[in-house]
Amino acid sequence: MIRVLLPRRSAAGTVAALSAALLTVAVVLGGLLLLDVARPVFQDMDNSWHDFSATVHTPLWDAVNPALNWAGYRGMLAFHIVLAFALIVGQRPISAAFSATAGLAVVLVTQLAKWAIGRERPADNRVFSDNGSYPSGHVSATTAFLLVLALLLGRWWVWMLSLAGIFAMMLSRTYLAAHWFTDVVGGACLSAGMVLLLWLAFQDICIRENMNAVHTLIWWSRASRRRKATGQAESAPR
Repeated sequence: MIRVLLPRRSAAGTVAALSAALLTVAVVLGGLLLLDVARPVFQDMDNSWHDFSATVHTPLWDAVNPALNWAGYRGMLAFHIVLAFALIVGQRPISAAFSATAGLAVVLVTQLAKWAIGRERPADNRVFSDNGSYPSGHVSATTAFLLVLALLLGRWWVWMLSLAGIFAMMLSRTYLAAHWFTDVVGGACLSAGMVLLLWLAFQDICIRENMNAVHTLIWWSRASRRRKATGQAESAPR
């Protein structure tokens, strides 16, 4: 994990502004649903996207989507546990706490919003799902894990893959008619806003912890090589 993790410090003002913008989108969508959950002002747009999604079904997507359906919720919770365990083993307990806190907080707030809003899913939903369509739990869980991963790994290509994974899950949930378009947008915005807000509190500690862990492991590695070299020199024939 010496060369893998590279968390980078982000400007607090930029992160706070982006987080606020994302959370505002999620809250506004939720608020409009509370005003008229049966027929929100954006229902026509949701219907249009839903009808379009029904026209693009292919055998390939039909085969891929069951895997995404599993990975998007239970899978992401399992991935969070594996990531937290790996970080603890790699002497990064604060980073593990950030990962676990982000995953748990997003799931709890998402489920609370589902219960409070109570939006019905599309009638032709193709997978077994819990009650409450807004926001999408699969999208929020996927966004939380992939965003945590991108923040901790700190490389541009991880960010690109993470964004691709989030968009793939958003498309999958509407493809399966498990959610309306605004459900997946709200899930992504809610989750990303929360994770970025948590990153503001954790980033300096995580960066310092990673540097300390790297220095410690490098010191142990050099010490081990010195002991090995000394042992070989002492055992050499004179």
